[in-house]
Amino acid sequence: MAIYKEIVTKAVIGKTKKSTSEDLIIDTKSSIDTVLGCWIINHNFSGRNNQGKVHIEGSYDVNIWYSFSNNTKTDVLVRNFVYKDIVNVKLKNDNVLNNTDEIIVRSLSAPSVTKVEVDGSNVKLNIEKELGVEIVGETMVKVAVEENYDDYDDDDSETETYIEEAINDEIDEDYLNGVNQ
Repeated sequence: MAIYKEIVTKAVIGKTKKSTSEDLIIDTKSSIDTVLGCWIINHNFSGRNNQGKVHIEGSYDVNIWYSFSNNTKTDVLVRNFVYKDIVNVKLKNDNVLNNTDEIIVRSLSAPSVTKVEVDGSNVKLNIEKELGVEIVGETMVKVAVEENYDDYDDDDSETETYIEEAINDEIDEDYLNGVNQ
């Protein structure tokens, strides 16, 4: 019969993901002919516990490369955007999020521009991103422990000698002589 022991350890006690789509309007202060490119860089974020929910605060830079003056000149416009998301993470075993739990936030899908429209001097963007949240906290694991378990083997010198003799019996000393001919 096995004896069970409980081990307290850190483990992932909850995880979820959140996808968001956001519409932004950027005023370039000049008439745009064509958007030549649009990309997002410098995505930074962190999560913290606030009354049992994960509050994520982040920011990223939107870069818009565009042409103007009848497509004779180009410029790059950079704007920084800040966002806040609230995520409710269901925890395993009816745990409750507390301040000793570690909150890990990952970008599962980096912010990317999915749609661009030009309206005079305004650029309308749709930006999508997906964040994953993991909560690492204390949990208990039950393990079975064998009674009277001894992991030291007896002296196996006789067995080792037998194996060495069997290997030596199988060695063909004339093998190389036959190969070289």
